Amino acid sequence: MANAYEKIADDLRQSIRAGQLAPGERLPSETALAEKYGRSVPTIRDALRLLRSEGLIEKQHGRGNFVRKTRTAVLRTNLRHQWEKNRAREPEERRAATGATEHDTGLQVNDLVFHASYRETKASKEIAEAFGVPEDSALIERTYRTRYAAERAPFALVTSYLVRDMVTDNPDLLDAANEPWPGGTQNQLFTVGIELGRIEERVTARPPTPEEAEELDLEPGTAVILLRKTSYDTDGRVVELSDITLPGDRTEMTFTTPLERW
Repeated sequence: MANAYEKIADDLRQSIRAGQLAPGERLPSETALAEKYGRSVPTIRDALRLLRSEGLIEKQHGRGNFVRKTRTAVLRTNLRHQWEKNRAREPEERRAATGATEHDTGLQVNDLVFHASYRETKASKEIAEAFGVPEDSALIERTYRTRYAAERAPFALVTSYLVRDMVTDNPDLLDAANEPWPGGTQNQLFTVGIELGRIEERVTARPPTPEEAEELDLEPGTAVILLRKTSYDTDGRVVELSDITLPGDRTEMTFTTPLERW
């Protein structure tokens, strides 16, 4: 059975989604809501806290609670990996026309602001074991941030690792100035003769760190989704690792598993 604050939150949630409370509109005061629902102010605060954790409202200091402007949603499906592989060998002009973020959000290339930075680092014990290389092996650590130009927060915090010795045959892969790379990582690996055979994704969740909450513009109580993506070549060798931090208030993840017929 739902608690009183959950019922109140659900009523307000429906009003927001139906447009009865518009983006940017101020909610009634906590006292007014308590009178409306016949509940205590602490119960109202619990309901509002729940809505803030879902990214539906935001609290402005000294002004009250406001309906948050809807942020662009991200639908991430495991079918995106085959989509990326299918285009990895296409001509550059076609690869440059769209990318994975556009695929997941429905936005266009010109809608996005993209930033990438590279640095050389040494493999920690954990990452070295994942790659099957000696500890302290040279890695290329790549960080990516992509956001909708009309919004201030990126869709995700992405850190990707490549073993330096695997990609040195193409010096362009060592320079962040070549980003955004048409066709993404799968095309980058294709340029050095690597074809992906499978991708594994491990998903967990936790509260954000203060730094993550600030960068992703999260309201208190909103969780982050952690995605460790491991890419294997056709021989079963790990060729790329990505740690992706996704905001829980606008990310939907859908997994489709084809089943063999009897």
